[in-house]
Amino acid sequence: MWTVARLASVGLVLLGALPGSAQQGGGFPPPSLVGAQESAARAAVKPPPRPSVESVLDVCQRAPRFVEVVVSPAGDRVAWVEVAQGGTLIQVVARGEPESRAVRVTACPQARACDESSLAWSPDGRHLAFLSDAGPSKQAQVHVVDVAGGEARRLTSFETPLASPRWSPDGKTVAVLVMQGEGAEHARGPTEAAARETGVVGESAPVQRVALVSVADGGHRFVSPEGLHVYEYAWSPEGRRLALVAAAPPGDAHWWTAKLHVVDVASGRARVVHVPKWQVAEPTWSPDGRHIAFIEGLMSDQGVTGGDVWVVTAEGEGKARDLTPGMKATASSLAWVAPRKLLFGGQVRGESAVASVDAVKGGATVLWTGPERLSAGETALLSLSRDGEVSAVVRESFTRSKNLWVGAVGEWEQLTHRDDDLGALAGAVRSVSWKSDGQEVQGWLIAPARGVAPAQGARAPMVTMIHGGPAAGVVPQFLPQVLVLASRGYYVFLPNARGSYGLGEDFVQANRRDFGFGDLRDVLAGVDAVVASAPVDPSRLGVSGWSYGGYMVMWTVTQTQRFKAAVAGAGISNWQSYYGTNRIDTWMLPYFGATLYDEPDVYSRSSPINYVKLARTPTLMLHGERDMEVPATQSHEFHRALKSLGVKAQLVVYADEGHIFRKPEHQVDRLRRTVEWFDAHLQAGAQGPARVAAPTR
Repeated sequence: MWTVARLASVGLVLLGALPGSAQQGGGFPPPSLVGAQESAARAAVKPPPRPSVESVLDVCQRAPRFVEVVVSPAGDRVAWVEVAQGGTLIQVVARGEPESRAVRVTACPQARACDESSLAWSPDGRHLAFLSDAGPSKQAQVHVVDVAGGEARRLTSFETPLASPRWSPDGKTVAVLVMQGEGAEHARGPTEAAARETGVVGESAPVQRVALVSVADGGHRFVSPEGLHVYEYAWSPEGRRLALVAAAPPGDAHWWTAKLHVVDVASGRARVVHVPKWQVAEPTWSPDGRHIAFIEGLMSDQGVTGGDVWVVTAEGEGKARDLTPGMKATASSLAWVAPRKLLFGGQVRGESAVASVDAVKGGATVLWTGPERLSAGETALLSLSRDGEVSAVVRESFTRSKNLWVGAVGEWEQLTHRDDDLGALAGAVRSVSWKSDGQEVQGWLIAPARGVAPAQGARAPMVTMIHGGPAAGVVPQFLPQVLVLASRGYYVFLPNARGSYGLGEDFVQANRRDFGFGDLRDVLAGVDAVVASAPVDPSRLGVSGWSYGGYMVMWTVTQTQRFKAAVAGAGISNWQSYYGTNRIDTWMLPYFGATLYDEPDVYSRSSPINYVKLARTPTLMLHGERDMEVPATQSHEFHRALKSLGVKAQLVVYADEGHIFRKPEHQVDRLRRTVEWFDAHLQAGAQGPARVAAPTR
């Protein structure tokens, strides 16, 4: 299950206000100001004009869109990737110099735009490796360039997808992940549009292997075994071994069963050094090469990493040790920067965090936390110099778009100064905490923009946006769909219900074998807390979500009639039919604890379709035609049920799209339809029935 469908053309990501910005905008009047005269005030005040979806998206599209930043091993240079017209742009600048001194690095002919990314510094900091589709085939290849000047040189000529170039410690070789085997040319990952299955199905699958490419002449050889699909890898300090997170093919389906391996570079022999109980990611070697640290936890999506910090010997001797047991936080990216010092980036109670871990004694020490999102590219939250003293990050929040910052952790200096303040599109941002089933839950509330905020004594509609995953977490970040809704007069509520990152592994696992039940109680208790503290109209509530969030929307409308409009994107209506039709089925086993065929009741119990006769809420469903993570048949099934029961429903299927929409026109249309659906059902201000209780077990 993917965390969010990204609106790529306008920077749509899952969901960090910069220091000092968390209380800007419209504000939250005390409940005493929204009392008995509410109805009269609503009738007397003419609603202010609301901006169009297109006008808000036009503002968002002009915001800076940094997608990757890497600091050199010595910390003296910074390179980054940003979205440019028709492609991407790579730039390099010496640390301490202004952005205006940055030099472009590219393999792209001047006549056209190229897609270039996946930056990797050479150990001496003189060269940069990257992927570029500059060739006539548009297949990305590894290129290397001297950052002091000169032409980029193409190293590879593969005909299948590549990923994650990494330099060997001696600087003579660049490793890269290469897709091989039947169908490899179409293998783009589980969130992309699925290849059509015809002929004999399921008897072969492409495998992603590690290839070692000579920097001198471009010659290559494959080093990982043919029968292992490699998801992540890391060079040992001496360059004779690789740590692999790998599983048997098919790769899209089996990431949830991956083990930690070590492969000998010379012989290609691999051995398992750790069999995890849950999922593993972020392998990183100790400076002496004797240990490997990694993150292990319950994860619902490859690339959306979360868990505790663990360590195991490189020989696999003895048991792996959890260095952060009971930590009330989630580690997401990891680096070993000194003999006894690990650094990780992660989440704490809805905020981003950076912490250190003693590799011997264990225990986490928080170095920095803030209400914003940090990122550095792919899965990394920050890029670190070899000694960990210098870091580079992209920082953003709900009302500030992305910019680059460089320096010691928590003492960053701003490198780029692009227009980033979008506070006019939204009101105040605040963290909300509440109790549910005796445990503390957290979420974020964004008020309407100042120009469309409710008048004194009036209340505004609210949309609750439930994140996907479910193993993910909302931290404040630049989200066009939030800004569109806030600019049109809505409160937007983003709960981190049980199953989310940020409160430790026990909280992440709290919805195992309980999908929908405890999650929804958390969400509804959060709505209660918001209505009690902000001028939100309890009769004009909407709910939306994508992927697991889409499932939660379908579940919600079959359990309560409290919401007056719903938008379910790529949702799951029937866990039983879903089990046999999706192509990533092993993700379900850690959550349900058994296969459908062994314990059908646990799947049936959490399926919205089995409660659909209770649904009354007007529901819009949106789906990609070729979604392999959540087949479009799930929305078809729910749509047919609602229509047969006389519930207002609409289903829109987007041609040739996968779990994440890629066509800009579809991305915009999806958001426009969402807003129009909520406007039609929530802006009229009709009074609704009293709250229906959350479901019980």
